Amino acid sequence: MVAALQKKISESATARWIVLALVAFTMLCGYFITDVMAPLKPMLEQQMGWSSSDYGFFTSAYGWFNVFLLMLIFGGMILDKMGVRFTGLMSTVIMVIGVGIKYWAIASDFGGASVTIFGSVISSQVLWAAIGYAIFGVGIEIAGITVSKIIVKWFKGKELALAMGLEMACARIGTALALSITPLLAEEFGSVSMPILLGLLLLCIGMISFVVFVVMDTKRDRELKDSAELEEPFRFRDIFEIVRIKGFWYIAILCVLFYSAVFPFLKYAPDLMFNKFGISEKLSGIIPALLPFGTILLTPFFGNLYDRRGKGATIMLVGSFMIVAVHLLFAVPAFTNWLLALVLIITLGIAFSLVPSAMWPSVPKIIPENKLGTAYALIFWIQNWGLMGVPYLIGKVLDNYCVVDNATTVAEEITGVVAPETVTRVAYDYTVPMLIFAGLGVLSILFAFLLLRENKKMGYGLQQPNIRK
Repeated sequence: MVAALQKKISESATARWIVLALVAFTMLCGYFITDVMAPLKPMLEQQMGWSSSDYGFFTSAYGWFNVFLLMLIFGGMILDKMGVRFTGLMSTVIMVIGVGIKYWAIASDFGGASVTIFGSVISSQVLWAAIGYAIFGVGIEIAGITVSKIIVKWFKGKELALAMGLEMACARIGTALALSITPLLAEEFGSVSMPILLGLLLLCIGMISFVVFVVMDTKRDRELKDSAELEEPFRFRDIFEIVRIKGFWYIAILCVLFYSAVFPFLKYAPDLMFNKFGISEKLSGIIPALLPFGTILLTPFFGNLYDRRGKGATIMLVGSFMIVAVHLLFAVPAFTNWLLALVLIITLGIAFSLVPSAMWPSVPKIIPENKLGTAYALIFWIQNWGLMGVPYLIGKVLDNYCVVDNATTVAEEITGVVAPETVTRVAYDYTVPMLIFAGLGVLSILFAFLLLRENKKMGYGLQQPNIRK
């Protein structure tokens, strides 16, 4: 391995896979924090008095600064101007700062203090936790576009979709760990804030991992300083050139619709398992955790399939159909067996493997490489509208239209037996939220069709293999 690195890092297959492992681990740590609060919703309601609206407000904060302050777009411009090393280190520092604020807020006692924002009374704890999450959201999203460009830089013309699939799979491990072990950690230590502290420590290790990548990438660029393989400089007018491309808009809108039907769903999935399927709070994250665990194997598999056989637009279309079917079945009130929930989550995991495995490697076929950072940033910015708005919408819908009975526990509703630990829980009917998610899936089918048609017209090559022979 050392000999391969010493030979010439820019030509070493070993080196590029090491680079992938380093940046993917950083993203794993980031995604652990992204979803660490999802299984804690019941505990936040019981121990800290949060409502579903509070939780929706907090979760929507992920996109505040990215959307309204255009931080993602600025991040993409910085990426194309300053390069992957500077931007990646900057984003990891932002993540650490955000998580630090979030941990402080959850671990502190604000004595019931609150503030009024636009006529709505918000708990000070909820507000500060949301601000920390919003700052973290800037860092993780800029890190995401940076890592995407890193993979294109090191794998273009090689195993691009496989590499992106493996990176996404590694990130999903962070999500799966957050969903599965967070309630157990919180219960073991008797503290809702303990899992967040663990995530903060993991993120610091992820930053060190990225520093190692910086050393390797610096060496690669030195080798290629006289080569035509170095990127062209970014120009501000590149933004206007990107937004004039119809294929860019189709893939960006497909992205926001598809991810809005999955990531916000995961924020509420443990609560869905408790309310509809009668799974205990402590184990409510286990079944949702199977979704990201399933993508660990399937996303690289479908990415490798795209690399070698093509059919990227078709893959996205099939995944969109599957997500609609899953959410519609979740919406059926009579389906309350946990085995069905298990099957549906696994199916959703397959859909969640199909679409991203083809979507992200397709962007470099539509957008020139020197504009990729800005293009990915614009896509992520559009995506953040959904990641911000949909969780907030679901929280409001739950509180205003889906409360079953404040005095009756979910366990009693399903089994007829009152479990002591669930007596104070509010019961929710998730039918309407699942129909909202299904509607997003229907719209994603429409834009997948439009993308397929545009590919035939413009010859992007989305149906062609990525590996150049």
